[in-house]
Amino acid sequence: MMNTQAKKLHTRARRQNRIRATVEGTTERPRLTVFVSNMNVSAQIIDDSKQKTLAAATSAGQKTATGSLTQKAEWVGGEIAKKAKTAKVSKVVFDRNGRKYHGRIKALAEAARAGGLEF
Repeated sequence: MMNTQAKKLHTRARRQNRIRATVEGTTERPRLTVFVSNMNVSAQIIDDSKQKTLAAATSAGQKTATGSLTQKAEWVGGEIAKKAKTAKVSKVVFDRNGRKYHGRIKALAEAARAGGLEF
């Protein structure tokens, strides 16, 4: 019998595998992946066909990204949208990395959409 923490990790890993089986970044539509730790939020735009990171943004070490994790996620969403424009990327595929589309993930996604990314 699994304890609660192990079960959480197991179900998240299963969700990650399910998502990554269908979501793949191409040159036309790279993958926007999100990582949320206990203190920071990171996002990357990745072209899986070339195995290259086209743009990245993180709240770690940023003085302008303050407040709750949801506020940091909004900031990262805006930053990744700006960096995507400089990398000439307008359409992406959203990879929520096994997390539910709720709260921090939703805040980042909506901020990226407001910044001009399409997904």
